[in-house]
Amino acid sequence: MNALLAAEYGVPVALVTGDDLTCADAATYSPTAVAVAVKTCIDRYSAICLPPAVSAVRITEGARSAVARSHSLASASAPYTYEITFDATHLAALATYVPGVEPVGQRAVRFTLPTMYEAIRCFRAVTRVVGTGIEPVYG
Repeated sequence: MNALLAAEYGVPVALVTGDDLTCADAATYSPTAVAVAVKTCIDRYSAICLPPAVSAVRITEGARSAVARSHSLASASAPYTYEITFDATHLAALATYVPGVEPVGQRAVRFTLPTMYEAIRCFRAVTRVVGTGIEPVYG
């Protein structure tokens, strides 16, 4: 989403840093970006990280390389449609409080907007509204 937003303003993604999966994913939408993997993903909450001194050198080298290259803009066709599936029906119901968000199942919603700027704002609104319905302790 952020790469498409930047592209709307004529800004390409030049450098991506993160874990190995982030770098692989970025290659699908910003193939000209320099990717620097500074950790190996284990799961959503853990990774095998390079030492900070090694990461710093690799990121610095990647940034130098990125600045020296030309880059293409991320591309996708507007309008932008997002479908979000939640793990509980009440969260999908809450999401429909945001104008333009429609239910597409008991636990899923969808919205379509003409620009990525509007799509990101809507997504952020949905996550904020739905966040109010998440119980800190269940039961």
